[in-house]
Amino acid sequence: MPSQTIPELFVNTVKNHPRPDMFSYRGEDGNFQNISSVEMLRRVHALRLALESLGITHSDHVAILAENRLEWVLSDLSSLCCGAINIPIYSTLDENDIAYILKDSEPKLIFVSTVEQARKIHNIRDQLPFLKDVISFDQTDLPNIMPLPRLLEIGENLAAKLPPGEDGIHGDIDGGDVASILYTSGTTGAPKGVMLTHANFLHNVNCGLEVFPLHLAGKALSFLPLSHALERTCGYYAMMAAGVGISFAGGVDTVAADMLEVKPGTLICVPRLLEKIFDRVNTAAMGGSPIKRMIFIWSKKVVHDLRLAHVENKEPSPWLRLQHSIVDKLVFSKLRARTGGALKFFVSGGAPLAPHINEFFNAANMIAYEGYGLTETSPIITANLPGAQKVGSVGKPFPETEVRIAEDGEILARGPQVMKGYYKNPEATAAVISEDGWLMTGDIGHLDEDGYLFITDRKKDLIVTAGGKNIAPQPIENLFKKNKFIANAVIIGDHRPYLVSLFVPNFENLEEWARAHEIIWETHADLEVHPAILDKFQRALDYVNEKLPRYSTVKKFALLRNEFTLDSGELTPTLKVKRRVIQKKYNDVIEEIYTRV
Repeated sequence: MPSQTIPELFVNTVKNHPRPDMFSYRGEDGNFQNISSVEMLRRVHALRLALESLGITHSDHVAILAENRLEWVLSDLSSLCCGAINIPIYSTLDENDIAYILKDSEPKLIFVSTVEQARKIHNIRDQLPFLKDVISFDQTDLPNIMPLPRLLEIGENLAAKLPPGEDGIHGDIDGGDVASILYTSGTTGAPKGVMLTHANFLHNVNCGLEVFPLHLAGKALSFLPLSHALERTCGYYAMMAAGVGISFAGGVDTVAADMLEVKPGTLICVPRLLEKIFDRVNTAAMGGSPIKRMIFIWSKKVVHDLRLAHVENKEPSPWLRLQHSIVDKLVFSKLRARTGGALKFFVSGGAPLAPHINEFFNAANMIAYEGYGLTETSPIITANLPGAQKVGSVGKPFPETEVRIAEDGEILARGPQVMKGYYKNPEATAAVISEDGWLMTGDIGHLDEDGYLFITDRKKDLIVTAGGKNIAPQPIENLFKKNKFIANAVIIGDHRPYLVSLFVPNFENLEEWARAHEIIWETHADLEVHPAILDKFQRALDYVNEKLPRYSTVKKFALLRNEFTLDSGELTPTLKVKRRVIQKKYNDVIEEIYTRV
């Protein structure tokens, strides 16, 4: 019988899939350290007892302000075993945003990771009268903060007198109980707390086990923030349920190095990771010898021919299979080696994955399964699956999930994974969930004749030009991002006479090109105004415009001298562009484009 709660899932995993490396993390010596299933059970039980000794009980709120690390999981499982509701908070948020979430959710206790995170709470503590205890993973000299090792010691002393019972380490918890409140990014207003129950999470987990061969992965690398529903459900709970060992990456910047060491069989990712891997392979090949360039160009043609055969529902010819086997040895084997050599598949979500990149990884036998969902749906609504994949789509609905398209093109979803509602906000809940349970996703899309869902854009991101034309910016931006010199593109044009674009160059490739063409420059600002560079991007714009209807062509552009980053607030934790932040930050640049002759 499937687990009914997350603590039950954890206990069943320890019993049914014991392993010496249930979780792994980098130790102080820089090497990965393993934690066994038995040791995890011991620590979670001790921490549960310690939390209860501090007064944490059923339905109390416990916050977690931390990066991905072992202690995040310990905090999550131990608080859930108490029957508490936990509130994950992104470690990249500033004090004001953290204060808003804490005031709204009113936790009795908060776990923090580093001295930096502890200081954020210390600075706003006088605004949080409901907060009784702060537990820090790392040592800090700040007052009124208990180190986690001390809390664990208290729990171990209690556990010596009270070992786990026959039912494991969890108390009286029901699947319908709220497990967590996840706050949305708040890009269109104040953040809202999404209430997800144990049953919400476990619907996605159990469906994932049913349709994906997760058990074959062996090891998974976790690098997306656990505060996000995608990583928490798919990269943590589902992997744990399948008996997959989970290793925590040092961060987004260390994923490439971590893959080589961990040798994961799978990982949950966003398109930006796959784009970066593809760009590195492309740059290395095209910057090599003429023979190396020729082989790489040939490999892309083979990928194209394989795609055509798939679209036409034909078996690849013997000649095409032979070519594929050759380029597999010459090109794709090197790509697999860059990811550790054991990677069988990715699960990509959070933003659209460019079809040409998807097809390239598929041809390398590293299948990229693209899915779709929201925090409000725990998060998966649809996914491409083994034996049921259509590149360019986000797949078919998960089991027990219904999807339909409203008259205005909005995607509606209904199923067991839909949230209980927004915390303390029944009006906002009623605005997105109908009386008969249909969730309005805010995304625009369509279902094809085979039942595959295609996403056009976010409803709120649709551009309505001054001429009344409705234009979805994402497909146009994805066309620009195929160019190896464009790392990001943001289309502007709402209530404007025509479209323009902000381009973030791929500076690594652009600098190499500039050196090869003997362009003299010192800073990105120099590249931004050089006539040869501007001409290069104008030609890129003209090339894309040839593929577009006249009303959706992009008339002008500007180059930005800095990449979008999490720290600057320009990207979400899953590396999606925050359009409104970009438009506000670069308003002067945008106005200059429109006034340019």
